[in-house]
Amino acid sequence: MTQTSLLDGRPLEFEGFLYASLGEDSNGFSVTVLSGLARLGLDPWDEVAALVRMDSAAAHARLNALLSRMWDVPGLARNHDKIVDDLTLLLPPCTSLGNLKQAATAVTDVSPGIMAAVWAVLMIVLVILQLLLAGSLDFIE
Repeated sequence: MTQTSLLDGRPLEFEGFLYASLGEDSNGFSVTVLSGLARLGLDPWDEVAALVRMDSAAAHARLNALLSRMWDVPGLARNHDKIVDDLTLLLPPCTSLGNLKQAATAVTDVSPGIMAAVWAVLMIVLVILQLLLAGSLDFIE
């Protein structure tokens, strides 16, 4: 069974891939797959979910194309082919692929409206608690 993060429901098997290092950028900052995909304006979790749904050759080609757009990581440019090969191996194994595909689909199918409603309810509860605490503090003085 696929384990998911308690807070966001995303598969933990994706983390080894997303947090893998691509090297340092020209400013000396460490760049991971996650931050690199974000720099390209892509949602890293959607991308890894798409890669998991592909066969190995298609995932390798997609990853190769994405990483070739990251021109500000000198080490990536020097070792591009090796890094793509290593990252392809970090994608979750085929033994759990059925569960991961299902989890990946769940990651990409989450309705923004549902998440917005959950956050709205939480914010209302927080405001009510603040009002109650502020009112109770006025009585103490």
